[in-house]
Amino acid sequence: MDSKSRASALAALVFGAVALGFTPIFVRLTETGPVAAGFWRLALAMPLLAPMAFRNGVGGARPNRVVFIAGVFFSLDLAFWHYSIRLTSVANATVLSNLTPIVVTIAGWWMFRERPARAFVIGLVMGMAGALIIALAHRTGAPVGANPPLGDLLGLCTTLWYAGYFLAVRQARGSQGAAAIMFWSSLVGVVLLGITMLALREDVIPASLAGWGACLGLGLVHVCGQGSIAWALGRLPAATASVVVLIQPAVAAFLGWMLFSEAILPMQAAGAVLALAGVAVAQWAAARQTPPPPRGEGQGWGCGR
Repeated sequence: MDSKSRASALAALVFGAVALGFTPIFVRLTETGPVAAGFWRLALAMPLLAPMAFRNGVGGARPNRVVFIAGVFFSLDLAFWHYSIRLTSVANATVLSNLTPIVVTIAGWWMFRERPARAFVIGLVMGMAGALIIALAHRTGAPVGANPPLGDLLGLCTTLWYAGYFLAVRQARGSQGAAAIMFWSSLVGVVLLGITMLALREDVIPASLAGWGACLGLGLVHVCGQGSIAWALGRLPAATASVVVLIQPAVAAFLGWMLFSEAILPMQAAGAVLALAGVAVAQWAAARQTPPPPRGEGQGWGCGR
């Protein structure tokens, strides 16, 4: 790849990571319930996803059971993460949910006998230690959020659901394209999140144009942010991409501080840096053991939410 193409891919990667950093901000501003915010995110993204999925008839193939499972996991991921965003700080919710790559590699070790390298174990320890420090940081200052401990717990649970989504997508990629999988799994998510928000009697309709704007922002970020990262991941070294995508939690934390006055405690910042460094080390170690994807196809770990 020449320097110009590499620069374009890096720019797309940074754009996607920054765009996804706005996701928790939009969730806070939707004026709906947390699950309803996830519903509108997927529902408003569908008109953009459909042309990509059905281009050249690719998305017309009947989705298999694995794609349905991916949609279930993604629905759980959005529901838990959005509640985490409402209950704890934006920084905590975003950093904790970005521990997913560690969970994915552990699951791959158990399910596919993909033995991780020693460096991955080091990254795992760093990530878990950082998460513990973040959780304990609430005791050193005024808590941010309605229920920080529960919000942090839901953020950690999010990593399990997103790991399940990633593994299901990985399995489905053997028979369907990425755009088709994203479309069908999002359609499943619209149905499941719609049923859940009604069952929980959440506020569904935003009360103002600003709320609708936040919902539309979620839909655009869902398509453009993830799409940019997926495109760039297939054109950059995995080690570079795995570090750059961690811009997302940094952007989210900065916006949370700027827009919602969410102070970042020193202990919390130290835990976040340690956790994200652990994720970067773990991804780097796993990437060294994984064959590079075909040109134009991302590995999926850093696609964010």
